Amino acid sequence: MIRTLFLQATRTVYELLARPLMFSTLSAQQAHEQALHLCARFDAHPLLLEALYRVTMPNCPVTVGGVKLSTPMILAAGFVKGTGFASEEEALCAVKRGKNIIPGWRSMPALVGAVEFGSFTRYPRLGNAGNVLWRNIEGTYSLQNRVGLRNPGAKAASAFLARNVPNGNFGINIAVSPGVNDMQQETGEVLESLEMFLEAGVRPAWFTLNLSCPNTEDDPVGNQTEDKAYHLCQAVVRKTENIPLWVKISPNLSMAQRSALMHAFAETGVRAVIATNTLPKTPPEAPHITAGVSGSILFDAALDTVQSLVCEKEKHRYSIDVIGCGGIMDGATYHSYRQLGVVAVQYWSALVYRGPLAAALILSEAEDLAQFRQEGFAIKLK
Repeated sequence: MIRTLFLQATRTVYELLARPLMFSTLSAQQAHEQALHLCARFDAHPLLLEALYRVTMPNCPVTVGGVKLSTPMILAAGFVKGTGFASEEEALCAVKRGKNIIPGWRSMPALVGAVEFGSFTRYPRLGNAGNVLWRNIEGTYSLQNRVGLRNPGAKAASAFLARNVPNGNFGINIAVSPGVNDMQQETGEVLESLEMFLEAGVRPAWFTLNLSCPNTEDDPVGNQTEDKAYHLCQAVVRKTENIPLWVKISPNLSMAQRSALMHAFAETGVRAVIATNTLPKTPPEAPHITAGVSGSILFDAALDTVQSLVCEKEKHRYSIDVIGCGGIMDGATYHSYRQLGVVAVQYWSALVYRGPLAAALILSEAEDLAQFRQEGFAIKLK
């Protein structure tokens, strides 16, 4: 009862006061930068966030993709990924100086529980210049980003996390470097990234291989072939030292590609597939490029992908879990994934539109919805 009342109060404050003020005074990019700055400050003092987690999060543990989680909600990759650097030497020097190059590494797990860090590429990336974040796409609760895989690179990220080990469950998302088309080089860079984390003593609860990068100039559809997925996943599984491997895919794949990928994942020992990454669309200010859309616009495409993957899993009896990701904004959208047999989901846009306690709100709303439907069913039986 206390949890419900507290969540209702914070929801009212955020949606009626904080969000309108933020949206009217800050652009999406400015708000994101402010949020990361705040995360960095709380990284040093997370006690308040830990208290909020204890008060707001229900005890509902699940096991998915070979990983035990305290709740079915996972903050998706892309939020806690670190700053970009022009070179590996510059990134490593920043780590040596004690600079926080991955804002949110401690504060976000303290506040929300499971977090997937990254995506990290083998070498640092500055990402795309200019305005790269938009919100309220097509008048919906959606975000669009063209950050361009900005990150400190695997070597600096592993060195930083070796010094600053996050509490609780976290995953590490490793992306194939955009613009690299040679299969041997791609595989080599992914394996080097993986080895850097392991050799530094950083052992996440899971690794995710990101096969789709819709906010770069890479082709996220053509790269997700059965042969490529098989080759990469087989090589990575051999190196993960019994840490489960998950894979993230695009929402705009054909049925044939989805079926082929599930077969490749099953053959190579992938434990879970995350469906999906963002949806490539033209951003409001730049009709000549594409950027990844998340939130409400993504929901239908992501849910359709999940449904087809679950059908493939049941048809062939694959031992692969499907993790929903896309448009999970409230209890109803979360319930839509659960009805398909999905055990856990990932989210990000909900943080912007529902506030920092979005995960707890969604679980609370889903709990109320399930109880309402159960009571309605009981009435019908009478």
